Amino acid sequence: MTLILFPAIDLKDGRCVRLKQGDMAQVTVFNDDPADQAARFVAAGAEWIHVVDLNGAFAGRPLNAPAVSAIIAAAKVPVQLGGGIRDIATIEAWLRAGIARVILGTVAVKTPELVRQACKLFPGQVAVGIDARAGHVATEGWAETSDLSVEDLARRFVDAGVAAIIHTDIDRDGLLGGANVAASAALAKSVPIPVIVSGGVSSIDDIKAVKAQEGSGLAGVIAGRAIYDGRLDIADAIQVLRG
Repeated sequence: MTLILFPAIDLKDGRCVRLKQGDMAQVTVFNDDPADQAARFVAAGAEWIHVVDLNGAFAGRPLNAPAVSAIIAAAKVPVQLGGGIRDIATIEAWLRAGIARVILGTVAVKTPELVRQACKLFPGQVAVGIDARAGHVATEGWAETSDLSVEDLARRFVDAGVAAIIHTDIDRDGLLGGANVAASAALAKSVPIPVIVSGGVSSIDDIKAVKAQEGSGLAGVIAGRAIYDGRLDIADAIQVLRG
């Protein structure tokens, strides 16, 4: 399995932003034109784009559809999308619109049967987003933390046909403090589902750490602020991941 770099576009009010630890009050705008940002990522060599509808994650329904559609049109590479996707109709609508893979987070905790149903209806196009705070699962745009452990949630979907798990360490997200690669690799070893590292990527050293855990079941890594700040070059990261 070739490790994939997923440059991230987080959408708030139609603009490309980054948050600190998922806090909507701690927002930095990096581009007013998400489609332009997607095109820049692809020009730099990106083979996938990771998109999150932040408004949607908090509202429980899609709220940045025009921006997402513009990203799909501009990117010309597969786009995975999370945030506010809570029912089969929304999943189907996004896949029809050209999204390659939807990411289910809150519903994976609250309505696991919906994840199973979606995996059957749309094989290979459903990922589960597991957002962790101190090893426990957070939901509702990270506003709530449950008693459920990351591993316990992941094990619920071992036989469901989930394409990937996106494992985000909220305590590190947007802080450039380094990714929690060890936790993601431990999760990957505990379930036969590919795991994507997310949260805290700050430099090429994090990418090298992901590469070093290649045999654990990791499938790739998401990077956001480090790319926007110029601390991480997309081409360099891809070169490391390909080895």
